[in-house]
Amino acid sequence: QVQLVESGGGLVQAGGSLRLSCAAPRNIFSIYTMSWYRQPPGKQRELVASITRAGTTNYAESLKGRFTISRDNAQNTVYLRMNGLQSEDTAVYYCNAEFASQNYWGQGTQVTVSS
Repeated sequence: QVQLVESGGGLVQAGGSLRLSCAAPRNIFSIYTMSWYRQPPGKQRELVASITRAGTTNYAESLKGRFTISRDNAQNTVYLRMNGLQSEDTAVYYCNAEFASQNYWGQGTQVTVSS
């Protein structure tokens, strides 16, 4: 069973920042594309950002410039830095690892932005 362990969520005021972390097993982290998704209340899960093993990044268009995904290969950890948080960023944020037809999810971490 592959475990992706997320941390860093919480309550933050509008305009604030948070950094989410997701630790993965080394054999997964070294070859999988790592992504962050989010699911706002009452809405579908959506892609926030992804980063390949080579470091190529991709972002949801609406989040470019505020959110930054990065990875630390030595720590087998992917990060999501979120700046200028707004109430519409309130959601459960999920870490995802994908390679070929294999897909793994973390348990999710709640981010709540108060206005």
